[in-house]
Amino acid sequence: MSQFFHIHPENPQARLVRQAVDMIQQGKVIVFPTDSGYAIGCSIGNKNAMERIARIRGLEKHHNFTLVCRDLSELATYARVDNSLFRLIKNNTPGQYTFIFKGTKEVPRRLLNEKKKTIGMRVPDHIITQAILEELGEPLMSCSLILPGEQFAEADPEEIRFQLEKQVDLIIHGGYLSEQPTTVVDFSEDSVEIIRVGAGDPAPFE
Repeated sequence: MSQFFHIHPENPQARLVRQAVDMIQQGKVIVFPTDSGYAIGCSIGNKNAMERIARIRGLEKHHNFTLVCRDLSELATYARVDNSLFRLIKNNTPGQYTFIFKGTKEVPRRLLNEKKKTIGMRVPDHIITQAILEELGEPLMSCSLILPGEQFAEADPEEIRFQLEKQVDLIIHGGYLSEQPTTVVDFSEDSVEIIRVGAGDPAPFE
């Protein structure tokens, strides 16, 4: 049975944030709010937790996982990016974008797209997520909480609890979230490609 934390979306309670981070560090699977709907995540280094997420989501092995970062200071550690692209991304984060890069050796191979060796990265503009990342001190491995058979990320934490309370370890209630998928921009090849147009303005990357 999962735990269910009500965390204030504007003033996150430090005690609950610390407890959530403790669970992540123990290898637990959590559901948390972002600026593009609810996501499901775990520690970067925990293989078992990642496999649990893949089963819950019904993911194929070529799925691009995403590292959710507090800021761009973590970007160069996990992604291959040149200075001009770094400045462009910095000018548009935090925000509703997912950026795809070739991963560095710091990224566990199981998190990379098997064929392309890529990893998704994003810096969400969400107070609860940022509080968790600040306390954790490293990115979260995550993906949008899109359940099998559904098209969009889950938005209602009470419905998430009904569906997943026996499959995840923690559900963070951060309010009802409207569906706002990220804009996905692929920097993994020589040219920039916009894979999906979502809530983030694609114009700076066109």
